[in-house]
Amino acid sequence: MGVIQAITAAITPVIEGSGNYLEEVTFEGGSPKILTVVIDSDAYLNLDQVTAATKEISEILENLPELGETPFTLEVTSPGINRPLTLPRHWIKNRDRLVLITFVNGETLKGRIGDLAASSIIVEGREVALADIAQATVEIEFKSHKKGSVE
Repeated sequence: MGVIQAITAAITPVIEGSGNYLEEVTFEGGSPKILTVVIDSDAYLNLDQVTAATKEISEILENLPELGETPFTLEVTSPGINRPLTLPRHWIKNRDRLVLITFVNGETLKGRIGDLAASSIIVEGREVALADIAQATVEIEFKSHKKGSVE
């Protein structure tokens, strides 16, 4: 088992036990290496939740034999706004937000995320098959689309 697989296997139960999801684990760089753990949830994570997860993950990693004496810096983070929407739960979490979709045929569509069906999403009243999407990212907005509210 490789280091990434060992880390993933060790920390996944505690992350899922807190109601979160493990999005990605990377272990790269020189000395010390940077171990980045990206966690997500159905709601937006706050700093206290990320801090609690960092503490739990750190305790697990202290005793992980696959890391040996390798010096590393642990970074636990939530997905950034520019992280692609790749799973159905990403679409659900970002409902009503503005999204830019690039289709596999190169066409693009910008619009508000609507309802999710089994294999499609509604964007600006158009049903879009998830299989036809090459990439989708949430667009940054400085004002909410709801009249009078500010993000």
